[in-house]
Amino acid sequence: MYNDPTFFNKLTHIRRHIHQHPELSGQEYQTTAYIRNFLEERNIKILESKLDTGLIAEIGKSDGKIIGLRADIDALPISEKTQLSYKSINEGVMHACGHDLHTTSLLGAAELLKQHEENLPGKVRLIFQPAEEIFQGAQLVLNTVDFNDWSALVGFHNAPDLPLGAIGFRESKQMASVDRFHGIIYGDGTHAAHPEQGSDPIVTGSQIVANLQAIVSRHVPANEQVVVSITHTTAGNTWNVIPNEFHFEGTVRTFDNEVREKVLHLLEKIVHNTADSFDQTADVNWITGPGPLNNDLKLFKKLSSSFTKNKRNVVPLDTNLGGEDFAFYQEHVPTFFASIGTGKNFPLHHPEFLVDDAALVYTVNYYLDVVKELLINDQ
Repeated sequence: MYNDPTFFNKLTHIRRHIHQHPELSGQEYQTTAYIRNFLEERNIKILESKLDTGLIAEIGKSDGKIIGLRADIDALPISEKTQLSYKSINEGVMHACGHDLHTTSLLGAAELLKQHEENLPGKVRLIFQPAEEIFQGAQLVLNTVDFNDWSALVGFHNAPDLPLGAIGFRESKQMASVDRFHGIIYGDGTHAAHPEQGSDPIVTGSQIVANLQAIVSRHVPANEQVVVSITHTTAGNTWNVIPNEFHFEGTVRTFDNEVREKVLHLLEKIVHNTADSFDQTADVNWITGPGPLNNDLKLFKKLSSSFTKNKRNVVPLDTNLGGEDFAFYQEHVPTFFASIGTGKNFPLHHPEFLVDDAALVYTVNYYLDVVKELLINDQ
């Protein structure tokens, strides 16, 4: 395992700089410029792409196999509550999911791989992906990259619930599919003292929120993992007026595609039928996200064996109803995705979320192990 203290001290400063300057999905212009400058200073080739933010680079001069490494670069609309000396200077924006660690890890791996470029029997392509948090970044990359000549794409996510440096993964159903919905109930606004003169969409919307909970409890087998969550509702703007509209949004998480289709159908049916029973109308708009995250079987066997052989702390993962837009790639190229422990207590997306900089040793070596196993040893 590569563990030069001077090198990782430098990466710690880089990670903290990126943490201090977070940018939202699709707005990662300064982050992209920082990554570009880092790569250009080390003469790492940056490939042409149609990406507005994020970039794709390449290391290797041989015409052999091509493998890819991916890191996401965006932050979240969260106000940071840590007391770090390098806390976010961008109000209301925070690297609360550890993408600063991911980006720094790939930069570190890139620098080390560049030093051995002449010995690489193929090419390593580096994807610094934007907009993962809104599940659009992978699709943007897919719009500009032809993966037909790639043999593998590998990524990871930090895991605050795993011991520092532990690598966790599973063959299938590692993370859930992600679908987002936005509903509108159309009523007829009136004075709050005279509800009979209008048609109150808040009552209807409240009933819909309650009715939707029956999807999981009464229409999905108990052995299936499914979540239907309503996460945001809005209606009206004052205390004595019944509004015209009730807005609600949320997410559906599943692991089985047939169950996924069934839940989406039932949700729409419940919304429209409930609205109709109150003599109102409704719209449901969907943003279809990635499917369940699975690992390619051949990559799973090869890399799991390699991690064990290299005496990494490998732990089996339970299924996770969180989502990851890395799942979009698996439809176009063999993929492998792992979780790597960062050893801190606050969960992802928490305003006091932290990562331990000591994790950089493990995350950088994860990328290096992958390149060694899939490119160098696989001849």
